[in-house]
Amino acid sequence: MKNILLFVAGCMLALVACNPNGKKENNAVEFKNVNQSLAKSFSDLKTLDTFKIELTGRKPEEMVLNFTIKNSGGKEIYNTKIKGTELVSNTDPNVDLSKEKDQIIFLKTIADDFFSEDNFLEPAVMPEDKADKYTPDKALYEELKKSGLNGFKYRLGKENNVYIAWSVKEKKVKIYYKCC
Repeated sequence: MKNILLFVAGCMLALVACNPNGKKENNAVEFKNVNQSLAKSFSDLKTLDTFKIELTGRKPEEMVLNFTIKNSGGKEIYNTKIKGTELVSNTDPNVDLSKEKDQIIFLKTIADDFFSEDNFLEPAVMPEDKADKYTPDKALYEELKKSGLNGFKYRLGKENNVYIAWSVKEKKVKIYYKCC
């Protein structure tokens, strides 16, 4: 029995020795699901809401970016699921994403950068801002000017950013700007 264990241990050492640095030979991407959250003022300037992003799946066609916001009481006030294929197909045509490995790296980068400081807009709309053709809800835009509530923006593709904020009047998160 002792000899069998020594033989197995020797074989395992030989395999590791033949593969220096423990690198994977097929250039596979080391994959870990992204799961991040942070607290920011959003639906009320006096409390913190919880923003959460999850990237699940192992292959680009299976990957989903799930973004949620919960208010300070724990109630979910926003949820959107974005398919990985949607993000990959709507990117800059000059970026080569023909290989699966590059698509996975691209999707992980989007998920990792989702909560960059640039995406938190404090306030959502400045008092001097004017609504334009990219403003789908002019009444909400004006409401945000008065309330001073914060906004958040995220990317759906190369020239497709979605700006969201809390509508006190309607008691829900709404898109207040959609643009490049």
